[in-house]
Amino acid sequence: MKPGTKPGTKPGPKPGPKPGKNRLLAVVAAFQGRRIAVVADLVMDEFLNGRVERISREAPVLILQYEGSDLRLGGGANAVHNIKTLGGEPFPVGFVGNDATGRSLVALLKRKRIRTVGVGRAKAYGTPLKTRILGGGFHSTRQQIVRMDRTRPLKEAARRWSESHVRAALRRVGPVDGVLVSDYGLGLVTQEVLNLATAFARKHRAPLTADSRHALLGLEGVTAVTPNEPEVEEALGLTIGHDMKKLERAGKALQTRLKTPAVLVTRGSDGMALFEAGLPPQHIPVFGSDEVADVTGAGDTVIATFTLALAAGATAFEAAHLANIAGGLVVMKRGTATVSAQELRRAIRTADFA
Repeated sequence: MKPGTKPGTKPGPKPGPKPGKNRLLAVVAAFQGRRIAVVADLVMDEFLNGRVERISREAPVLILQYEGSDLRLGGGANAVHNIKTLGGEPFPVGFVGNDATGRSLVALLKRKRIRTVGVGRAKAYGTPLKTRILGGGFHSTRQQIVRMDRTRPLKEAARRWSESHVRAALRRVGPVDGVLVSDYGLGLVTQEVLNLATAFARKHRAPLTADSRHALLGLEGVTAVTPNEPEVEEALGLTIGHDMKKLERAGKALQTRLKTPAVLVTRGSDGMALFEAGLPPQHIPVFGSDEVADVTGAGDTVIATFTLALAAGATAFEAAHLANIAGGLVVMKRGTATVSAQELRRAIRTADFA
């Protein structure tokens, strides 16, 4: 199945050398109301902000004067949030713990007007919380000093429950235009859960995209994967660096092993590389400035945009360009952030690539 087409239909025409601005704007317009099921590890991101006062006498560490905190949707929940701000209708499928963090995460989803019919509560589970402490002066940009993760792996009984929950949650979600699987390695995405997502996408003739932090080679048979370069290196046991030949061999090898029509490799300041079955690799330069403010959650923005574009009928090449623009916009924002459809349209109109 070619990305952007439905199972059982003939693939569309091969993408041209460059997408036109009008075409990309039409795809963004088609984002509106696209229903996307997001099977994901749901995470809460916490940011603690402080002003640097002095060095501690107790240890060689900074003393910060607390100035405030901020809770944001993280992990797969950040992909969910990005789909919403881009104009889609996301349906998160996952679970939180029966704890204060879990309650806050669900409440935050609801405040963003995101439906939570697919979000369950697991008793023997602590909702993942990633706390970042940022410090700075009056006239300086706050920098991340340390991050503390509060996560624990699922026990076998909870894993079996999660598979049952995903099966029931997908039925509650109903018809969709696309399915996104976001695996942060926190225990939700087992092989059985991936099988359920695959069958669900096939039933609704929808593209299925996936990303996995540490189990990339387990994503066989999906429509497209969007790993970053270090994830590709980890999966294949190699180092790419700036060697384009190694990158292209790795992309093709990954595509062959996963039997997927498309592999989109994100490369930070080096842009992206798209590998499609039967087509030469396409290298897409980074959009905007390479002076990045914060890469937190950028991969979530990329896969959210890419998935929405495929669901809206774009080719993988068109979807990759849109994801590249969205990624370039979000890394210029502080903390876990999103991109809106309006921002994306504005960036397309001012871009010089098309």
